Amino acid sequence: MTKQNLNMQEKKSLIGLKPAELKELTAKMGMPAFTARQITEWLYKKRVTSIDAMTNLSVKNREALKQEFQVGRHEPVFVQTSIDGTKKYLFQTPDGHFIESVYIPEDDRFTLCVSSQVGCKMNCKFCMTGKQGFNGQLPASEIMNQIMSIPEAEKLTNLVFMGMGEPFDNLPEVLRSLDVLTSDYGFAWSPKRITVSSIGLIPGLKTYLEQSACHLAISMHTPFHKERLELMPIEKAYPFEEVLKLIRQHDFSHQRRVSFEYIMFEGYNDTMRHALETVKLLRGLECRVNLIRFHAIPNVDLHTSDERKMVAFRDYLTNNGITCTIRRSRGEDIYAACGMLSSKNKETLNPTPDNIDSF
Repeated sequence: MTKQNLNMQEKKSLIGLKPAELKELTAKMGMPAFTARQITEWLYKKRVTSIDAMTNLSVKNREALKQEFQVGRHEPVFVQTSIDGTKKYLFQTPDGHFIESVYIPEDDRFTLCVSSQVGCKMNCKFCMTGKQGFNGQLPASEIMNQIMSIPEAEKLTNLVFMGMGEPFDNLPEVLRSLDVLTSDYGFAWSPKRITVSSIGLIPGLKTYLEQSACHLAISMHTPFHKERLELMPIEKAYPFEEVLKLIRQHDFSHQRRVSFEYIMFEGYNDTMRHALETVKLLRGLECRVNLIRFHAIPNVDLHTSDERKMVAFRDYLTNNGITCTIRRSRGEDIYAACGMLSSKNKETLNPTPDNIDSF
């Protein structure tokens, strides 16, 4: 572990803290009551990278803060750029692990796909992140750092929690991040700019629906229980029909949106039988289905459906009252597309142009 990482690990990060928490810690340190408000503004409005930059704090108070705390900002250690303009950023966490984030520019829309865990516990058959196993939860500071420390941070229009990890398996830290992003003290973003994706952990889903107004995306991938269980072990504990039952208890008829992600596999889930059952399951629910091309990953015997089948599937759903789109693949050439993020091989490497190909 580098000296920089050791310093990062020893000190607590300020980003991710709420005003009440900053007020409590500054009071304990004997600082004036208004200091918490000043720090909050420096962190989230002015987005400083160091405590020294908080120039309206006294030198004494800055030095005291620096003894125990750091802002918590650190730049990505590497970036890869796709032929389509997508960028994949590699971040190193304070404990020496690696995570990936994906920046997707498209016309006047600039989206960042962020990670919420190092690896993932869920082991979905089609996902590279799941193949690497689970290496730890990301605190809100590391989630926020991905958003704040890329060069395009000020341009971002949208955010999706669709990177490494299952957000509802790290829900307290995800909700903390969402609070910073959507509160007036923080970024003051509309919740409609943010989508959180889940495979359907029902306890977390229930809490999220009650405590957040951000959009929801659920990984569906097939309407049939047995097939979904083959693809996603979580189906055994939390069947899709139970997930759907909970979603139907909430109002998605206004600005808040629920969508269902459906990766299409040749000869597995792309038949008219699947389209019929999907319409049957989702009928009456204000929602969207996103069809996604499967991006081949090593040692997985699945193949993407051809364009003709995807179009036919989309048209059937649309003609039967279910809004359906085919998502454009982005960043496949740099392993940045859906289901391709993984930092397994990075744990033993120092990322440089010479070894990046081995990622």
